[in-house]
Amino acid sequence: MPLSVKMLRKQMSFFKSFVDDCGIQTCRLAQNQLGSMMSAQHKFDVTYTDISLMNFSAAWINPKEQQSNGVILYLHGGGYVAGDLEYSKGFGTLLAVKNHIKVFCAAYRLAPEFPFPAALEDAVTAYRFLLKSGYDGSQILLCGESAGGGLIYSLTLKLQALHLPQPCGLLAFSPWTDLTMSGMSFESNMDIDPSMSKKRLEYYAACYTNDPENSYVSPLFAEFNNFPPSLIFVGGDEVLLDDSVKLHEKLTSSGNKSELISAPGMWHVYNLFGLPEREDDNNIIKEFIHSNITELTFQPQWMPLDNAGKIYPAAMSRKWSNVFRLSVTLSVEIDPVVLQSALEITVRRFPSMAVRLRRGMFWYYLEQVQHAPSVKEDGSYPCRRMKLSDIRSCALRVSYYNNRIAVEFFHALTDGNGGLVFLKTLTAEYLEQKYGAEIKPEHGVLDRTEKPTKEELEDSFIAHSGEISASRKEATSYRLNGTKEPDGFVNLTCGIMNVDDVMSVAKKYDATLTEFLAAVMAESIIELQNKEVTKRRKQKPVKVLIPVNLRKFFNSCTLRNFVLYTTPSIDTRMGDYTFDEILKQIHHQMKLDLTAKQMNSKITTNVKSEQALILRVMPLFIKNFAMRIVYTMVGEKKSCLSMSNLGAATLPENMMKYVDRIDFILGPQATTPSNCGIISFKNILYINFTRNIIEPSLESLFFKKIIKFGIHVKIESNQR
Repeated sequence: MPLSVKMLRKQMSFFKSFVDDCGIQTCRLAQNQLGSMMSAQHKFDVTYTDISLMNFSAAWINPKEQQSNGVILYLHGGGYVAGDLEYSKGFGTLLAVKNHIKVFCAAYRLAPEFPFPAALEDAVTAYRFLLKSGYDGSQILLCGESAGGGLIYSLTLKLQALHLPQPCGLLAFSPWTDLTMSGMSFESNMDIDPSMSKKRLEYYAACYTNDPENSYVSPLFAEFNNFPPSLIFVGGDEVLLDDSVKLHEKLTSSGNKSELISAPGMWHVYNLFGLPEREDDNNIIKEFIHSNITELTFQPQWMPLDNAGKIYPAAMSRKWSNVFRLSVTLSVEIDPVVLQSALEITVRRFPSMAVRLRRGMFWYYLEQVQHAPSVKEDGSYPCRRMKLSDIRSCALRVSYYNNRIAVEFFHALTDGNGGLVFLKTLTAEYLEQKYGAEIKPEHGVLDRTEKPTKEELEDSFIAHSGEISASRKEATSYRLNGTKEPDGFVNLTCGIMNVDDVMSVAKKYDATLTEFLAAVMAESIIELQNKEVTKRRKQKPVKVLIPVNLRKFFNSCTLRNFVLYTTPSIDTRMGDYTFDEILKQIHHQMKLDLTAKQMNSKITTNVKSEQALILRVMPLFIKNFAMRIVYTMVGEKKSCLSMSNLGAATLPENMMKYVDRIDFILGPQATTPSNCGIISFKNILYINFTRNIIEPSLESLFFKKIIKFGIHVKIESNQR
């Protein structure tokens, strides 16, 4: 026997009786220190990302020399009573470095505080998390030592019962598979096992369960039907020898692949010690892992732009792209590492948003990206122009600042309603990972374990196109103007007020909240035009473009663009208007316009234009030129600005305590200097004005008028 082995055996034998008499807290402390020492040996070879799941902590371990796109789910040992995340990282780090593969270690809840089935429930949660993260079962290999070695077999049995995808293999080191301790090796190896005793295991078992014959507790008593391949290591001198031998025999007799390596003279989980004499074991482990994990190649989905989205790539320029922002403000500071992890999972659920813009022969199209964009700290102003190179990389971006998470979308991907679903789902995933919050998939939060439906990805414009087209003929609107910010800075001014206060005033005029705010907006613009254009006959109509969520009129759950607009107009050439007259005119115009039939005729007009043969066969470079001219000459000349109200945002109950605020911000348009986004949350209304000019004339006038109605307004701004 080599000298190194003799010395280790002697040291372990010396401490064996002491450990048998130690309390749980002492065992936990010692085991955690062992894990820290193992991690320290390779601290420059890996990176760690800690997360919180529903009831326990977990961590990703990423080796710097990664050679596989699979993952090991590692469940630690410790008799179900010891081993925290630091210990898990220790052995997990060795697995990651030696096998060049990502490891996910789960520090499941421990007995006696949390007896069976807590550990098994947490193991299932960890496995579901990997499935949610985009891994196929064929890419997940289970690994555990001692109690964790038994737990990976219990987990696989539970996965079969739940009809979840099976892992591709099981790697067990000295697995504890029989908590009744019926194996003969407890007697035959009692005196030669230098590290483990039956007395200690009986104590651990009593802490964990009062039903040791349960097959989920002692998987040795289960039926192993259609199990993944197993590789089992065990020390020839350990009392748990029969747990591995009997497990191997039962697996093979049931028709499963299993290899047992019993190391003569070795002890419990000897693999932890990195013995030179057992170096061949590492090669066997590496071969087992890489021969069973399926190396899947990413196959990106692609899809054509929806009917509304086709205009935005053509209209963008070196100075402008159509971008909008949605953000949540939490009650605590953002952890960017966890946010990145949450984003990686969320983008897999939204294949129409985590995309890059690609150029085809006749149209642009969207191609799914394999990895989420990197989250970045937010800048000094929102809705910065997305360069074409950015959009060709990923057409959305995620940023954070203090306790705010913001997502900005290139408008070709989605509208504000679809964007809000993405933001809510990302925030839910972040809260689950950071705080272990249990959040139901409701109120616009999607289940990240579900696959996208075809209805979510459909172009609802085409699906709901009719026969009768509407006329596009509209009068040109008055245009706001001012001194351009020389460096492209976007000024943001937010007015914050109580929803009930605004609704109380709106009801006095028998108007909706949107109609009331549109009337205040129109009256403000009328005053600005009166100052600029004193001769009434030279004035132009004041028109406010109000986006309309078509999902309220048609049976659609698409997450892509499905918005049209109404453009109530006040023709100031006809004379002066009181506020009451402005509001009544807007109210009646919107009532006439906002019907399913009117919206259908507008949809049909747009779809028929897209389907015209001459446009379909026109090469993209010509099409772009023509569409850019149309957008510049016609699109933005038909309104003064866009005023988009997403309405009252709701969240699942368990999210509400974390989220203080939600904002919706529209970037300025190409030739129109101002835009306005509106949303309410927790009965607070947020009205965000953006402008790329120096003068704050419009928003200043707007909020002064709101205040004159007796509504208290708090103003926030990033103005320099």
